[in-house]
Amino acid sequence: MSERTAYSSRWARLAPVVFITYSLAYVDRANYSIGSAGGLSGDLGITGEAGALLGALFFLGYFLFQIPAAWYAETRSAKRLMFWSLLAWGVFAALTGIINDVHLLYVDRFLLGVAESVVLPAMLIFLSHWFSSAERSRTNTFLILGNPVTVLWMSIVSAYLVNAIGWRGMFIAEGLPAIIWAFIWVRLVQDEPVEAAWLDPREREALEARLSEEQRRLKPVKNYGEAFRSPLVVALAVQYFCWSIGVYGFVLWLPSILKSGSQLGIVDVGWLSAVPYLAATLLMLITSHYSDRSGSRKAFVWPFLIVGALAFAGSFLLGRSNFSFGFVLLVIAGGAMYAPYGPFFAWISERLPRNVAGGAIALINSCGALGSFVGSYAIGWLDAATGGPEVSYLLMAGALLISGVITLAVGAEQRRVDVGDALVAHPQSPAGGSA
Repeated sequence: MSERTAYSSRWARLAPVVFITYSLAYVDRANYSIGSAGGLSGDLGITGEAGALLGALFFLGYFLFQIPAAWYAETRSAKRLMFWSLLAWGVFAALTGIINDVHLLYVDRFLLGVAESVVLPAMLIFLSHWFSSAERSRTNTFLILGNPVTVLWMSIVSAYLVNAIGWRGMFIAEGLPAIIWAFIWVRLVQDEPVEAAWLDPREREALEARLSEEQRRLKPVKNYGEAFRSPLVVALAVQYFCWSIGVYGFVLWLPSILKSGSQLGIVDVGWLSAVPYLAATLLMLITSHYSDRSGSRKAFVWPFLIVGALAFAGSFLLGRSNFSFGFVLLVIAGGAMYAPYGPFFAWISERLPRNVAGGAIALINSCGALGSFVGSYAIGWLDAATGGPEVSYLLMAGALLISGVITLAVGAEQRRVDVGDALVAHPQSPAGGSA
């Protein structure tokens, strides 16, 4: 088997599996906004502040178990961890459509966040065992594409489901696929190439040698404590906190923002809510391709965050005066916020050795979860308190601007270059120091 054929077989077998898995997680995160706009809040008597808290509680649960999940996935099994996570979040997601008491709904939203907290660190660690540095931005993007692609179709399908079977039926129908997929997942994947009978032995040896060479060339880091004190990790944790304020405020409250700014029905809101995620999907694919091709990560992160900030600021300045132009700016903001995800997480894993990279990603993603909690709660509260989304645009713009500036200020990145069969890293330039 040629290297090209084996490369294709790894992609053909694993990329669709991780994409579907992450997609199912995003169904159960983002459909709350459609359910809320489609009758949940009214039927359960949920006020504006309570609705904001319900939208945000998911991320509080999501914050707590990132680092333990990364440790388990790296030292034990990402495959087993994801199996139990799929089962748990499918159950909690479906329960959203059954619960009648608001206090139980608080608990359910929190536990749903706990169940899904393992997904990103476990899946990024899983991919790092199967794909080299030269492929990593694209594999990470294929994973995280489950976010915008799912929100794209989910916004439309969920709106139709609410229209057809009510918000309760929608939550139940969209929670069950995760339970079914858990049993498919556990049959399709292996934790390491050495466990894969379908992989040609020559390619397995070449892949393991390449991954080992990448690790050998990284500066050793003893443990999580040392990694967490790294200036790069600290800076990117703060950066991702701010970035996530914008992203998840947008994801959770876009349907409500569109509905409040127009006279549209729920199905029309679902269609409009999908458009930013189509732009995000295209930009993510383009950005990851050129990031892997150039070997650069930082240069494919900060410009998009600045553009997203400017687009939100433009929406704030327009206010309610021009819905159509404001919507175009929201599409630009949504696409720009998502575009850098693949290069961003590739950047982290290329700067730290395998024994701590997963933990560092988990810490950074935990800070992102806190940012998501702040963004989803603050934007829901601001919309309820001010009667419109304009101030929310300003909050998301400011958070993204800070995130972009922090990324730009981080010291010189490590540019990946090909040297024979080995992939190595060296400073992009001597100026700017090392993060």
